[in-house]
Amino acid sequence: MEPPLTVETQAAVLFELGEPLRVIQLSTPPLKPGQLIVDIAYSGICHTQLLEARGKRGEDRFLPHTLGHEGSGTVLETGPGVGKVKPGDRVVLSWIKGNGADVPSTVYGSDEGSINSGAMSTFMLQTVTCENRVTRIPDDVPLREGALLGCAFPTGAGVVFNTAQVAEGNSVAIFGVGGIGLSAVLAAALSDASQVIAVDVLDHKLELARRAGATHVVNARAQDPLASILEVTHGRGVDYSIEAAGKQSSMALAFRCVRENGGLCVIAGNLPFGEMLSLDPMELIRGKRIVGTWGGETVPDRDIPRYAELCLAGKLRAEQLVTHEYSLDDVNRGLENLESGGVGRGLICMTDDSP
Repeated sequence: MEPPLTVETQAAVLFELGEPLRVIQLSTPPLKPGQLIVDIAYSGICHTQLLEARGKRGEDRFLPHTLGHEGSGTVLETGPGVGKVKPGDRVVLSWIKGNGADVPSTVYGSDEGSINSGAMSTFMLQTVTCENRVTRIPDDVPLREGALLGCAFPTGAGVVFNTAQVAEGNSVAIFGVGGIGLSAVLAAALSDASQVIAVDVLDHKLELARRAGATHVVNARAQDPLASILEVTHGRGVDYSIEAAGKQSSMALAFRCVRENGGLCVIAGNLPFGEMLSLDPMELIRGKRIVGTWGGETVPDRDIPRYAELCLAGKLRAEQLVTHEYSLDDVNRGLENLESGGVGRGLICMTDDSP
């Protein structure tokens, strides 16, 4: 048996809520049964990580800790009992649990003391994760696009395919066209929805949505979104709405714009800790429905290979979601750009193969 690897890695670490992440050197601990080490190629940057870094998800008992829950890379080493993947396999890493061993935490060593991590972190060059957070993908799927299959696409497209089960001829409104919202637009177009209405406050993001397949776009700063959606749907409202902006106002609008007698609103965005949503119960009585989603009800071992095949077939243009790339040292600028609202999906690039 070959001796285990001794891996030194760099990671962006959150030491204090509301403070910039710091990139420091870490050492990996010996692998537990069910764990593996992945050489990260790309990591997505999403609103959940932004809220966590800014202290908007409530008390954080695990500081200091690593961040990142969507990525792609190559398996370097596997621990005892891992049979799902082997060294050399290309994988998607996701916070959504799949098949295999679940090892909920890791503690790295550093010159600044112990650094906590959850079952997986992707804001780092090499990461210790566990079997149920990785899914193997074909070697010819680009790792750049593969990173988006860990959270952005499974959540946004999963809402369309799994949660709402959008069918040909349905009408869909998507509020917020960042990574998750754009993924929902792509999936709704793939589902042959008759009307795919993208709502945002930035024209360049609405243009991205149009390229991804939106049939109509609404700038919520220039137009009344509800009136615009009712006009497009001839006063009926949409069959499905998806809220991916993480705003109280857009959540309320997403619910109001679905049709009576069966319209469904799906909440995919995250509100800051403590913020509440207020609804008119009469709209519920009239048959409107509202649900949340847990990663688009994605089953990684079923869905991620399917999305990878769609990429290879040219039916899923995942590269359309990526608007910005950053180095690991520039991770804080990536978070700031996401916070300002100007990013579709930003990626941290940790490979020399970036286009």
